[in-house]
Amino acid sequence: MKTLKLLIANRGEIALRIQRTARKMGISTVAVYSKYDAESKHVLNADESVLLTGESLAETYLNIEAIVAAAKKTGATAIHPGYGFLSENPLFSEACEREGIIFVGPSADSVRAMGNKIAAREVAVRLGVPVTPGITGSPEELLKNHGSVGFPMLIKAAAGGGGKGMRIVRTREELGQALENTSREALNYFSDGTIYIERFVENPRHIEVQVLGDKHGNMVHLFERECSAQRRHQKIIEEAPSPTLTTEVRLKMCESAVTLASSIGYYSAGTIEFLVDSDLNYYFLEMNTRIQVEHPVTEMTTGFDLVEEQLRIATGEPLRMTQEQIQQTGHAIECRIYAEDPSNNFMPSPGHISLYHEPAGQHIRVDSMEIDHDGLIHSFFDPMIGKLITRGENREEARMRMIGALENWVVQGIHTNISFLAGIMQHPSFSGNIITTRYIDNHLEELVGYTNQLKSAIPREIPILSGTLFSLSVNRSEAGNIWQAIGYWRHLPEPKVLLDGEKQDFTIVRMMEDGLEFRLSGRTGEAFLLRDPGHHQSRLWLDGASHTVFIGQDSKGRFVVTCKGFEFIVERPDMPGPENVSFAEAGNMNIDPGNIVSPMPGRVLKINVSEGDEVKKGQVLMVVEAMKMENNILCPEDGVVDKLLVKEGDMVDGSARLVHIGE
Repeated sequence: MKTLKLLIANRGEIALRIQRTARKMGISTVAVYSKYDAESKHVLNADESVLLTGESLAETYLNIEAIVAAAKKTGATAIHPGYGFLSENPLFSEACEREGIIFVGPSADSVRAMGNKIAAREVAVRLGVPVTPGITGSPEELLKNHGSVGFPMLIKAAAGGGGKGMRIVRTREELGQALENTSREALNYFSDGTIYIERFVENPRHIEVQVLGDKHGNMVHLFERECSAQRRHQKIIEEAPSPTLTTEVRLKMCESAVTLASSIGYYSAGTIEFLVDSDLNYYFLEMNTRIQVEHPVTEMTTGFDLVEEQLRIATGEPLRMTQEQIQQTGHAIECRIYAEDPSNNFMPSPGHISLYHEPAGQHIRVDSMEIDHDGLIHSFFDPMIGKLITRGENREEARMRMIGALENWVVQGIHTNISFLAGIMQHPSFSGNIITTRYIDNHLEELVGYTNQLKSAIPREIPILSGTLFSLSVNRSEAGNIWQAIGYWRHLPEPKVLLDGEKQDFTIVRMMEDGLEFRLSGRTGEAFLLRDPGHHQSRLWLDGASHTVFIGQDSKGRFVVTCKGFEFIVERPDMPGPENVSFAEAGNMNIDPGNIVSPMPGRVLKINVSEGDEVKKGQVLMVVEAMKMENNILCPEDGVVDKLLVKEGDMVDGSARLVHIGE
């Protein structure tokens, strides 16, 4: 293979994943980074790194000129774009070609032919691959000519991906605003405001085929993945093989995928995506001309390293396998771990991680940002922390292994979807394979409720005793514990203990080394906490049974106990809180109900009102973009806009004042 020096034009978990393969192949790597990523693992683990100066994504990870300059500065001979950012921008691959740098991906012509959804549909129609009815045009043209498509319809950004710039519309009344919003998002995310509409398939499955092609005209598929479990049109669970397809439909879909990719002379890794209806009719959706987030489930069921194949193809090597040599064995499931709050409609949750721990074990794979115990999730980037992949001989074995692994992925300090994913894995809708692309959005309240039931089933003694025993060891003196340090000044120590805000009837009957005899709501017993200080992992021994728990402290001095993937807050009001904590500013901010504050750090994308405007309850005052999602700021009551405190383009932090509404 040709000797390479590889610059990775990406960040986080995908940059680290590419580095692992490069290291295995003896290829040195160059990382690029913005100032917010200076201490990130993808920077620290690279052989060399280059700072991309500037504040915005346009100045850093989306800056073609700066990234190519970084490659020339370090002598990099190839660039891998990962996914997102510049991975499907034909101008990037053309810039690499002009400078004599190998682009680890398809040709610019292939990206233009398939990367744009409208162009890709035209190719599919020409080849006889089924597609849903659809048209393209400006928002005004689509509003006028939508009758040929009919309702319900799906509005998409032509250059989109990852569920961005996508809306379902069911009535004529909501169409105009939806077209305008989608076009604006498309321009914002992809620098291309072109949109199109197509007939929406009710309750579809989302199934995609992985293809690999070389520069010598060879093309193979590596079978399919099912990605129907989605929220906000974005995948959160993927698996291979699809539990839905028959052998006959699988073969036809894979053949269609190879036909489509071959027709444009495609090389590198690519994915052909299909929608499948309840009768197993399939319709071409789009082609992703890059490696996918969910590629690990294909790797775990076929045994091929897709990044290695990309690198070999980029240097001109022919494919190393024929179609007959590719077999799909076992079953793999991937869960995407996001910094978001499922109970609040998946609101992004950037911020400081106070405790972090990843699972490990046989047939368990973690592709992540590789955070060391604590870290920071920025609002500027996608909220994905990492991916958890498990493999089994069959789907049930992979599912059960995933449940156990999720219970051991701990992220404290911010909201995540870990417990929600564990709930889905145990819900009959997933085990029974009845989830379609809209299932999670349509059943969110039910799924959150089911997750809460699983949390309620955990005996409350476990978090109470874990948190209390941990609290007794905080700032432990040479005397052994706090009670011994201050002396037995009362007959029965009765610490004040709250579990998730509720006071507990708790008494320490007798102290022992690493443990105590207790009375809790009339029940007596003995408990011991054996800690692993290096990993914040502990084992609570309660009445002879062992329970794995993870214990940390938040900024308010409360003890956070994670058990089986669920978080519990244990408070000790009788203990002093952390020093130098002031809540005055946050407390004063909402005394006046007219103060509208930002729910999270982000950027003010659009302001819909002016000072002096009369506004109604529920009206969208402005849009704040955070972690690649648009969040509408709604008016809480009827009133008048007294003062606008921000302007479009401003960066705001969580709880920043945006606008004041007067009576």
